[in-house]
Amino acid sequence: MIIIKSEREISLMREAGKVVAEVFKQLEPLCRPGVSSEYLSNKAEEIIRERGCTPTFKGYNGFPGAICVSLNDTLVHGIPSKHIILKEGDIVSLDVGATYQGYCADACRTFAVGEIKENARRLIETTKQSFFEAVKLIKPGVRLGDISHRIQEYCEAHGYSLPRDFTGHGVGAHLHEDPVIPNYGKEGVGPILQEGMGLAIEPMVAEGKHYTRTLPDGWTTKMRDGKLSAHYENTVIVTKDGYVILTMYEGEK
Repeated sequence: MIIIKSEREISLMREAGKVVAEVFKQLEPLCRPGVSSEYLSNKAEEIIRERGCTPTFKGYNGFPGAICVSLNDTLVHGIPSKHIILKEGDIVSLDVGATYQGYCADACRTFAVGEIKENARRLIETTKQSFFEAVKLIKPGVRLGDISHRIQEYCEAHGYSLPRDFTGHGVGAHLHEDPVIPNYGKEGVGPILQEGMGLAIEPMVAEGKHYTRTLPDGWTTKMRDGKLSAHYENTVIVTKDGYVILTMYEGEK
């Protein structure tokens, strides 16, 4: 069932989105060699709670961290740990959710740790740009498959693959709502976008093949071939003539 948000609900999601964006603003400079993924998660939780929100992911289906911290070949759901230490040349994805008065915003960024190789930088930029290529299409009446197809088309044209096991999703009063938003698909199919829909659009892109494996912890998901992956996500509201992004801070590139 597709859920259409009221103006009140959107305003609460907007507040949650501002907090998510603030986490990225403060954590990007902390993604440096010698920092643990646990430290980043603890800092994110501190920021989220100081601003009157709760960390959406903490305890969600038993997830232990405030955010997901995924390095290099870890695609998603990296569990923060004092034993996972960032090092020069890593890339790290921070997946952040904040809930404000019962409404969620969800976003992810992949950051460079110190100086990274050109192939890693290119992967991060392509993943990010695929999001913006896709959201250009958003307005009422567009088929969701058009969004999925655009992500796939852009990434594959740059030589990357799209893992099939994880998707974007609707978001609002719950972290995961309908519709499911794959990062691959056909044009002209799927639900029709309507004003007031809340969408978490999140390209997850692999340098090698798209196959993944989940570790025995039940969460940490890595690329089977050990190659790099990147993740970029924002919470988006469909408006009467386009869209608005809720999880970017003013001046963010």
